Amino acid sequence: MSVSFRVLETRAFGELYPALDAFEQNWISKIIAQLKTNPFAGKPLGFEWFREKKLGGKRLYYLIYQKVGIVLLVAFGGKKEQQKIISHILQNLKEYDELVAKVQ
Repeated sequence: MSVSFRVLETRAFGELYPALDAFEQNWISKIIAQLKTNPFAGKPLGFEWFREKKLGGKRLYYLIYQKVGIVLLVAFGGKKEQQKIISHILQNLKEYDELVAKVQ
């Protein structure tokens, strides 16, 4: 039996999503479906629990909380912003951990 993960998003990601074009939104919807059954589908970013999925020149960043079965979508951005986004996510891990703890 496969374990199904819940896919959640940060407020910032939720605010960004409606501004994306229809193709990007559709792609993200497909990735969400994939992450529910295979959260480790993307490329690891230095840690097993921090990953990205690529769409052309853009990337979807997410954190995996395996013990509680949650994938948290945190950012979507271009290659130029990649290092800035990754640094921001790593600096705000405590905030993301607290968010996930509240929804368990």
